[in-house]
Amino acid sequence: MTVSVGAQDQKARKRLRRPDMLAVQLRERIVEAGLRPGDRIPTDWIQPEEVKVARGTLREALKILEYQGLIKSRSGPGGGVFVDQVNPSEAIRLLDNLFLFSPPSIADIYTMRKQLEPELAASVAGHLSDEGFKSLQACIRLYEDEPKTAEEEYAQRLAELDFHEELARHSPNPLLAFSCTFLLSLLRDMTVCRSIYKEPNPGLRETGLHYQVRLLRSIRAGDVELSRMVMRGHMMEAEKYMLERAALRTNEPDKRHREPAPTT
Repeated sequence: MTVSVGAQDQKARKRLRRPDMLAVQLRERIVEAGLRPGDRIPTDWIQPEEVKVARGTLREALKILEYQGLIKSRSGPGGGVFVDQVNPSEAIRLLDNLFLFSPPSIADIYTMRKQLEPELAASVAGHLSDEGFKSLQACIRLYEDEPKTAEEEYAQRLAELDFHEELARHSPNPLLAFSCTFLLSLLRDMTVCRSIYKEPNPGLRETGLHYQVRLLRSIRAGDVELSRMVMRGHMMEAEKYMLERAALRTNEPDKRHREPAPTT
């Protein structure tokens, strides 16, 4: 026996607490009414007697929507409850928590990056403004010179990730940009990745620079296919390096355990 989508939706709603259900209903009203960020939510939508719920239930529902970033309250003259826009960085932080106790592997992340980052580069090719070009160049300049300390080298590695995040900001495809930025956030949060980024590797910096300079040129020229190809090569090299370094770190404890004690 098949269950209709509507029946599944009703079943899911029955499991929600009353404040959660009210929050869902208010969200749907906002969407259906075409309200935009900054618009005031009509007073009758948030009156207990109008929506037929207890005041405490309504207050909790509004808190849920505020926590989700969908509304904000203002007090004083001209105050009220207004539609708000979800901050992408806040949304990514919430998604990071989803994988807090069962994080994806480096291989999992690069499986996605190898598919998405080339398309990200292709989406920007031919659409990059002069300001966007300068902002990407500024990222590259942060790691053009040889680092003088381990801390400076680590900062340069993070700046390389910033290049990709900056590239995402200029993509006309918001879903693609958000997905790529989320994957970068996962990499930054992984303990093993942070350890790898701290390892000195001048050759890796040069390889990254080579790819990113080529990529910037192809994007500036509006060459979609070349941009896609350069980024794909960049992601494959990055994946190879990260997996190799992660494997070495995993095997190091076993190696130390097998090494014989020094003789005296």
